[in-house]
Amino acid sequence: MRILIHKDYDSLSKWVAHYIAYKIKARNPAPDKPFVLGLPTGSSPIGTYRELIRLHQAGKVSFRNVVTFNMDEYVGLPEGHPESYHYFMQENFFGHIDIPKENINIPDGNAPDLEKECELYEEKIEKAGGIDLFLGGIGVDGHLAFNEPGSSMTSKTRIKTLTLDTRIANARFFYNDVSKVPSTALTVGLGTIMSAREVLIIINGYKKARALHHMVELGVNHMWTGSMLQLHRHGIIACDDEATMELRVGTVKYFKDIEQQALDNLPEL
Repeated sequence: MRILIHKDYDSLSKWVAHYIAYKIKARNPAPDKPFVLGLPTGSSPIGTYRELIRLHQAGKVSFRNVVTFNMDEYVGLPEGHPESYHYFMQENFFGHIDIPKENINIPDGNAPDLEKECELYEEKIEKAGGIDLFLGGIGVDGHLAFNEPGSSMTSKTRIKTLTLDTRIANARFFYNDVSKVPSTALTVGLGTIMSAREVLIIINGYKKARALHHMVELGVNHMWTGSMLQLHRHGIIACDDEATMELRVGTVKYFKDIEQQALDNLPEL
């Protein structure tokens, strides 16, 4: 597992965006062989999305032959609701790039048969050839996507009940009213994420420091589901200095030392 410790959120976001753009361009994707990208919502990836939009507008990267699969969506929230993840992705990313609408995949939280929707989502991923790179973020309790503490390490896309901690954390998007936050969601599983050829997790800010400590310095634990990344062959954590406040000094120095070249040089486009 690689850990790249950036000085702040802006430099982190810029590096992650350039890394994704580099991977897409290196693949030279075509309509019959697209680059398959897994995507998150929330505050963590917003800086990355802004930089990817800037790179696209500068002619550095195209998303015409990219297929995307989002991690999750609330159950029962209309797609046009300002806090639905369909709406979030359109406003913060898809509406500003050249990705064809038919290449966008987000779980349908209003499907008449939610279990069937989850099965079909997994089938779509398989039919697309699997996910090349899954971008993600983690919650303060270390959850990845909506795989709350206690989730199965081999889980696939499914219906998940959200913990009170998650609902409280997301209440800031619902006028700070926890009762307005949906109690269930559709989410890709840890097994789905781990099946991706590469996984890149953004962790920023002091609030995520304890979660990063559990992900990096302690063992794999289903109560800190993000720790599953330790078992991935091509897992990367991109974090900022604030997020490392609970790591040992030796751990921080070690990863800064071995990744200094990557930190000093953005992937060339």
